[in-house]
Amino acid sequence: MNEAYTQSQEFLNALFESAGFDLRAKIEDVEGASVLNIDGADASFLLAEGGELLEAVQHLLNQAFGRELERGERIICDVENFRATREAELRAMARHAAERVRVTGREFIFGPMIPNERRVIHLVLSTEDDLHTESVGEGSARRLKVNLKTSPRS
Repeated sequence: MNEAYTQSQEFLNALFESAGFDLRAKIEDVEGASVLNIDGADASFLLAEGGELLEAVQHLLNQAFGRELERGERIICDVENFRATREAELRAMARHAAERVRVTGREFIFGPMIPNERRVIHLVLSTEDDLHTESVGEGSARRLKVNLKTSPRS
């Protein structure tokens, strides 16, 4: 077990307790990776607004304890299997956008997304030979654009 995860778990549990939240963080092995699963009666607070608070907690933990992780590794937090559910939604959104671009011939621009969510869509559509994806915009307004690849002219 990585020390960063242990410290993150202890920090979160102390924070939840001092704030009076009915929440408990526990390190679990999910598909060969460590995940901080958060459970309790107040879990819905972390999932409000599309999981914004869950993302903020995860960001805080990575800033505080992430330096102890291997390069490229990040602390992952989850509540009620939110991450897997959201990834399935993003995959479906990617397929919908691809079909719409193919039918209309027009670009499709998603609303603002966090980097992890944009990455899922980029990966899903990366195998589509006729489509091109790119992130556009700045900061929290960054979006993902999908359009048809233009064929090279002879």
